[in-house]
Amino acid sequence: MTQGEKLLFLGDSLTAAGDWQSWFPDEEVTNLGVDGDTTADVQARLDAVVDAAPDSIVLLIGTNDFGSKRSVEQVVRATETILVDLRRRLPGARLLLQSVTPRTPEFSDRIQDANRHLRQFAATVRAQYLDLWPALADGDHLRDDYTDDGLHLNAAGYDAWLDELRPALERLRGEPPMSRPIRIIR
Repeated sequence: MTQGEKLLFLGDSLTAAGDWQSWFPDEEVTNLGVDGDTTADVQARLDAVVDAAPDSIVLLIGTNDFGSKRSVEQVVRATETILVDLRRRLPGARLLLQSVTPRTPEFSDRIQDANRHLRQFAATVRAQYLDLWPALADGDHLRDDYTDDGLHLNAAGYDAWLDELRPALERLRGEPPMSRPIRIIR
């Protein structure tokens, strides 16, 4: 992101609770994180993303889908649909897909399975992928010192996330905008 670039964060409560503007003070930040959001909710809100016309989009979604007992296939397909729609509607935007974050152990296998699929898919829509699992997990769950409830991040958890996110955004910045001019497709 060059100075003043439009940087949009999209996702659920983990995104909503982020203090993105203070963490990225040189960027024009939009936070479209909403508590409780699932992939379907994000899909329903894509007009707001398009209207914001961001240079870069940082997406984190899926944990609430697993909490709602959706299958790995449902989460992966819905996330893929979001990425395809974003690429189609904002062809010039840079996309960074972040892995579904760890939570309590009973979700581990399904989340890691979904993340394997999403990592493979990201390149097909010219998105970069950031695997947050190594930085946030302790084996099969979210590190105890990064959470108070097994799902949401505390200050130490956000610090660990930012330690991964900052270099990922630098790599994303190294990607030129897509060759086609940005045009909004509705």
